Amino acid sequence: MDIQSRLDLIRQVGEEIITEEDLKQLLETKSKPIAYDGFEPSGRIHIAQAVLRAININKMTKAGCHFKMWVADWFAWMNNKMGGDLEKIRVAGDYMLEVWKACDLDFKNIDFVWAKDVVTKEDHWKTTIDIARNSTVKRIIKCAQIMGRKESDNLSAAQIIYPCMQAADIFHLKCDIAQLGMDQRKVNMLAREVGPKLGFWKPVVVSHHMLMGLGKPPASMADPMERAMEMKMSKSKPDSAIFMTDSENEIKMKISKAYCPEKNIEENPILEYCRYIIFERFKEMDIERPEKFGGNLSFGSYKELEEVFAKGELHPMDLKQATAVYIDRLVKPVRDHFDKNAKAKKLLEQVKGFEVTR
Repeated sequence: MDIQSRLDLIRQVGEEIITEEDLKQLLETKSKPIAYDGFEPSGRIHIAQAVLRAININKMTKAGCHFKMWVADWFAWMNNKMGGDLEKIRVAGDYMLEVWKACDLDFKNIDFVWAKDVVTKEDHWKTTIDIARNSTVKRIIKCAQIMGRKESDNLSAAQIIYPCMQAADIFHLKCDIAQLGMDQRKVNMLAREVGPKLGFWKPVVVSHHMLMGLGKPPASMADPMERAMEMKMSKSKPDSAIFMTDSENEIKMKISKAYCPEKNIEENPILEYCRYIIFERFKEMDIERPEKFGGNLSFGSYKELEEVFAKGELHPMDLKQATAVYIDRLVKPVRDHFDKNAKAKKLLEQVKGFEVTR
């Protein structure tokens, strides 16, 4: 694949790329750059963490990248996930790996690295301290959003260390590209700022879109990123998220209640599902409806769907019903995996139990 084709694939992933010039130079000088993604194991996994992540990573690996997937168990512990119980966090991590096995994630081009096996090593800790020495407390607090927190929150001392450790991960794993969500932008910029000061490099930042939750978007806020954090799909709002083991009826129910105002194509979560998930996976979308309401529709691109919806020629309920069908088709293989695989089933039962008791 030529450089331009590789660039075009990565552009499909990056809602923002810092910088495209750096990325182009990287691809010209390195045939298999290392990209980095990470996650806090913290309960059941939803469709943005599973299917959308698989779509993005697979595009990056097709473009020639090799991934280091950071299983951030210590980070979830520092962020007080799962009640701060490290053993529960690690069970949740094993469960999340089982989800991706059924999501068509390109495992052959991914190394899964557990934080527990790395963060206690002397060189990682030294890099963490070096980053802390070259950063002000004010600068680190501005990174609170990476933990799903606000700058105004009463952060623990562990949560102050967290951004320094995350930036250190990039250098310890020798990653050329930080491929995370827009909510992680600030810590990736921290890594770009301090890297050259410490004798490292400036990682390219490829920030992907954060999928909206199914609820109505919040009113305008002073900080656009804080508003984006409120809008994104979150497991803390279970009715606004599709989990990867939800039943067909649960999916239909959640989609039917979703915010989807007629003719409105802005901040519409159902259209987001169509754009970022359905058309990415299926490349087309068929919508069934009675002849008295215009008959069936077929769309070969998201743009076609958006134009018809904006004109009012497609009712939100018809769109929702079709969306539920396609989303269920994506979730079903995961449900089946957890139903048929004894190890996976046990992990799911454990994680569900943690959610009840925590």
